[in-house]
Amino acid sequence: MNAQSRRRTFLKALAGASIAAIPSTGEASLLPLKSKRLKTSLNAYSFNAPLMNKMMSLDELIDFCAGVGFDGLDITGYYFEGYPTVPSDATIYHVKRQSFRKGLEISGTGVRNDFTIADKEKRKKEVQLVKNWIEVAAKLGAPVLRIFAGTQKNEGVPREQITDWMLKDIETCVEYGKQNGVIIGLQNHFDFVQTADHVIPFFETIKSEWFGLILDTGSYRIGDPYKEIERTIKYAVNWQLKEKIFVEGKEIDTDLERVINLIKLSDYQGYVPIETLGAGDPKVKVEALLAKVKKYL
Repeated sequence: MNAQSRRRTFLKALAGASIAAIPSTGEASLLPLKSKRLKTSLNAYSFNAPLMNKMMSLDELIDFCAGVGFDGLDITGYYFEGYPTVPSDATIYHVKRQSFRKGLEISGTGVRNDFTIADKEKRKKEVQLVKNWIEVAAKLGAPVLRIFAGTQKNEGVPREQITDWMLKDIETCVEYGKQNGVIIGLQNHFDFVQTADHVIPFFETIKSEWFGLILDTGSYRIGDPYKEIERTIKYAVNWQLKEKIFVEGKEIDTDLERVINLIKLSDYQGYVPIETLGAGDPKVKVEALLAKVKKYL
């Protein structure tokens, strides 16, 4: 797809995104819930501080997840020693084997990329970063690699122009993911992608079974987050289900029953990784959130 065709498709999708007919939460709550194959997972960022300061190892994290009853674990790339350099096969296969021996699956992994960078040569390095970790994901047995849109402000550059180069870069990564059996998941991270109106055109432009949304419940911070989740849930290939959500700019406890009912009403099946943030003992917080999620799953 050339840039002109890509732009036309994206703008058409953008125009339709804001007028899509979506059932209200009230209507959805009256529908029978579908039987689902939904499994729990932990996003390792919940233990970001102890992992980064070496107070906890990946082996210890695996042991913890198995001990409290998770089905899977999402290990972001930067928790491997030496990131962004790709770890050795020995390291990758050690983590894979340890997870298997503990009865855990690797539900995903991710990188910290930025496709909003204006410098084309620097963006090539970002694409290569994603490609490198696609290969890691394949060796780990992780079905999904999480990527970001980016954070650069690029004052004076039209959003449409940034979107054009971003779509091209993502398409390149999606094709490489397909070649390696790894799905590329774009996370709504309250950066360049903040709302459902931002999310939808990406998936209406790049229509590939190897491209999906990492639906981050805590990063829809404009408008009604539950309605934003409803509008984009059909693109989800993985989740970050967080303990807090933003309603009218205020951070409050997530209505977990409501979110999980939305998942059950959708076509999504698979892992629902949880993530806790902020102050407090991550072990205590994670166990508490897991218990609540299991109740509704």
